[in-house]
Amino acid sequence: MTSPAATAPIVRATCTSPLGNMTLAASAQGLCGVWFDGQAHQPDPQQWALEPTHPVLQAAATQLRAYFAAQTARFDLPLDLSLGTAFQQSVWERLRAIPYGVTQSYGEIARYLAQPAASRAVGAAVGRNPLSIIVPCHRVVGSKGALTGYAGGLERKIALLQLEKAL
Repeated sequence: MTSPAATAPIVRATCTSPLGNMTLAASAQGLCGVWFDGQAHQPDPQQWALEPTHPVLQAAATQLRAYFAAQTARFDLPLDLSLGTAFQQSVWERLRAIPYGVTQSYGEIARYLAQPAASRAVGAAVGRNPLSIIVPCHRVVGSKGALTGYAGGLERKIALLQLEKAL
């Protein structure tokens, strides 16, 4: 599979949020990245051209502001998840199905994917999610509801779950 980076340039913009600045990235196929500054597994955004007027990046920033203001619970954006492996993409698609204000465990996701022994692999895929908030990896918890790691930082995960009244 050819990655979007090989076929079309990725562009970026910065979005401010109550939890810190975020880098947004888009390919020709759609939004391909949303990372908090300093987030684990974030690629170097300096490799991409700054294009704050890109329509997908503008729409993402607008929808993120509405989310943080508790004015929306959904995102309606074209997404490009092609930068992940097939397994990662299947996990990320499952994350998109977790409703606002609801949490699921890594084990529940593994069972949904018919791979009940794959909780750790699910956790690794969740940690590599390139679309924070949009693909809601913050809604994934450990067994018995334990708050476990979040690539953007555990304090941000708590804040996002509190915003959604899941805590």
